[in-house]
Amino acid sequence: MELSFEKLPKNLDEMMATPYASLNQPEYGAALFIASMMAYDEDREAAFKMVEYLMGPAGLNPYTKQFLNDRMQDGKSYVVRSYFKGSSPKNNYQPSEPYTTVDIEQRADSMVEGRCRLWMQSTGADSKREIRMRLKPSTNQSFVEDQMLLAGIRMPEALDPWA
Repeated sequence: MELSFEKLPKNLDEMMATPYASLNQPEYGAALFIASMMAYDEDREAAFKMVEYLMGPAGLNPYTKQFLNDRMQDGKSYVVRSYFKGSSPKNNYQPSEPYTTVDIEQRADSMVEGRCRLWMQSTGADSKREIRMRLKPSTNQSFVEDQMLLAGIRMPEALDPWA
């Protein structure tokens, strides 16, 4: 499933105005996680508030917040951009507009006891990365439980001394 954003949300109110904020499909939370992290460089606290919502009842604990900070430091926001179509190391991971996620794949055997594993292909990596969602049956919403999307990828050509 590919999901598009005419405009990326910059804060929780804008995110809640998107059709994906219902979180009634696991892919919605995955796409919104990427969209939320796109706001990190401009307003870290706004990005964290969006991620807090996406994590549901588990919330955003200090460990996860520090993990996100570690992954995004030193200008690594290009990793997040790599999950949108049109991005590549050659164009320094500048996605095309409207912002459309790469395919979010849910395999037939990926839903087990209310937990769902989804995979996304970064345009700078050779293998797909996983994000885990957890269903809250009382609201039929799928929240982010864990993610492996922010691991390192090929650096943009503009930063690569060997390019």
